[in-house]
Amino acid sequence: MFKIGYRTIKTAIGASIAIFIAQLLQLENFASAGILTILCVQVTKKKSLRSSWDRFLACILAIIFSFIFFETIGYSAFSIGILLLFFIPTLVKLKANEGIVTSAVVLFHLFSAGAVTIELIINELGLISIGIGIALIVNLYMPSMEKDLKEYQVQVEEKFAVIFNEMIQYLRLQDYSWDGKELTETEELLASAKSLAFRDVENHFLRNENQYYNYFKMREKQFESISRMLPILTIITHSVEQGRMIADFIEEVSEAIHPGNTAQKFIRKLEEMKKEFIRMDLPETRQEFEARAALLVLLREFEQYLLIKLEWGN
Repeated sequence: MFKIGYRTIKTAIGASIAIFIAQLLQLENFASAGILTILCVQVTKKKSLRSSWDRFLACILAIIFSFIFFETIGYSAFSIGILLLFFIPTLVKLKANEGIVTSAVVLFHLFSAGAVTIELIINELGLISIGIGIALIVNLYMPSMEKDLKEYQVQVEEKFAVIFNEMIQYLRLQDYSWDGKELTETEELLASAKSLAFRDVENHFLRNENQYYNYFKMREKQFESISRMLPILTIITHSVEQGRMIADFIEEVSEAIHPGNTAQKFIRKLEEMKKEFIRMDLPETRQEFEARAALLVLLREFEQYLLIKLEWGN
């Protein structure tokens, strides 16, 4: 069963309204107003505004170029070719590439008429205004993404907790059974979450970033830190007391994974744990020495993980 999205519904309604208004005003080529609306309805408000401006500018330039070239060279296939040789590079230079197709509709209307008259220009301006205007109006409605963003937030935090639990099991029991699938799943979740959060930013004209986008960027940096911890773990093949202490610490951190900022508390605990390590007896065997050295590296990486959260919170 196929699904009809909100953008499809808005496009269908907007195109119908645009054609109805253009027809009601008895404009020539009234169906073109619907084409303009379809082209200008975008996935976000900012994209719709940019697209509408590009198409409006391109259509105005199409009228100007048509008057200059058709009235000078004549209404022939040759004149269209010459016009396009100058017109398209102009739009590219003005970064209004999206308006090329739309303006072509206006251009061929004028070409087919065989003369660029005031009445025809007014007609085309009417079509442009109705088509773009209706698109901007229907695009004012954008469904809230709050629910989906919160769901992504919960899923990412759950994946972090699972990864930390596997690290804990390894440190306590030297358990090698984890297949690591949560790593790929977390990476995909973060990419999708950031994309959705960016779309949410694009739906607010006076906002360049939002809390969710910053949150997922922070989690992405933390995930990079976690990814660096895992190879360090594989070096540890000998169980030592310090490993069990770090496992208890990671367990405490994993139980406090949420949007709130508790990083400062855990950084203090980490510093206390490092001081306690210094007071402990020196390693007695080479295996113990290597394990404790790797654990110190792991602890430094975990400190970076916490500092990322602390920076985000401030």
